[in-house]
Amino acid sequence: MFLMKPLLISVLCLASATTLLAVSKNGRLQTDGNQIVGDHGNPVAVHGMSHFWSQWEGVFYTAETVDWLVKDWHATLARAFLGVHDGELGYQQQPAREIAKIKRVVDAAIANDIYVLIDWHDHHAEDNVEDAVAFFSQMAKTYGDQPHIIYEIYNEPLKVSWSKTVNPYAERVIAAIRRNDPDNLIVVGTPYWSQRVDEAAADPIDDANVAYVLHFYAVSHKADLRQRAQKALDMGVALMVTEWGTMEASGDGGIDRE
Repeated sequence: MFLMKPLLISVLCLASATTLLAVSKNGRLQTDGNQIVGDHGNPVAVHGMSHFWSQWEGVFYTAETVDWLVKDWHATLARAFLGVHDGELGYQQQPAREIAKIKRVVDAAIANDIYVLIDWHDHHAEDNVEDAVAFFSQMAKTYGDQPHIIYEIYNEPLKVSWSKTVNPYAERVIAAIRRNDPDNLIVVGTPYWSQRVDEAAADPIDDANVAYVLHFYAVSHKADLRQRAQKALDMGVALMVTEWGTMEASGDGGIDRE
């Protein structure tokens, strides 16, 4: 369903979209009510590109790509996108190869002093809990002392229950991360391709630094999605938009420039 989309990243908060903010200026990101803030307590916005499925587009998982995005696009965040699924020669089939790609992007982001999302890119993560726990335990042991790190532990749940499926999965993975990294921001995908942030807001995870994922594609997603986002914010949770684009959610169709 999600082929060759330009995956853009943003944080839903109050800072100007034209302001370039780096880790040395803002420090470790954290939630404060329905905002994501830096060490100074002010809202922070980050912007960048996703690296797309690691097993398909691994040629771009290089320090040179990250360097170019920072210098040419002024990116302040990279999304290291771990392809997990069975049958796609991803992490489950070749874990060492895929982890090496992720680490190249993470190391380059740290070297460039930008934030980096470590993304477990899966639509069925509740079926792969032990794999996710092992992966994020390794990432937290390796990078947990770096303020650049954001963990995206579930990209896009499908039509599943937040309270019965996604929340219990998230609690297990978060517990594994927190054993080695008590501080860095964790973001959790929400049901229906990360659109039901209102359901997550009604049953939030018991962790001091968690935000909830919203995905937005301009042709497909209109006022009803914005209303759900506002409802979640009004309920006091922070949101992070880890994918957005100007076309249909499928990656097809025209562009909704307005």
